[in-house]
Amino acid sequence: MQTTVITIAADQISDWDSFHSVFQAALGFPEFYGRNMNAWIDCMTDIDDPSGGMTTVSVARGELVAMRIDDAPAFEQRCPEQYRALIECTAFVNYRRVEVGEAPVLTLMLGGWFQDRS
Repeated sequence: MQTTVITIAADQISDWDSFHSVFQAALGFPEFYGRNMNAWIDCMTDIDDPSGGMTTVSVARGELVAMRIDDAPAFEQRCPEQYRALIECTAFVNYRRVEVGEAPVLTLMLGGWFQDRS
């Protein structure tokens, strides 16, 4: 299975506005993107359907997009609400797809958990 890795600049996220700006820039959400988690879910659900125009990043059916979050512990500490929403909504995108007979399309790479922080 082919996986496309997209690095998300989580170090630039400090609130909901910056969360949506970072994801819109990284994944090419359309100008009309609603900048809320329902709109995020809608865009991400169709990441393997480039004809839908919901992202400029796309993968073929059956492939995965891995969202790479470097230093995830710092992101979680700085923005716990956004961090939890990212995990929950990523899972929901996959659940939503499986419920209609499609394959999961998203995964998360959460780096930084095993680094020495002393």
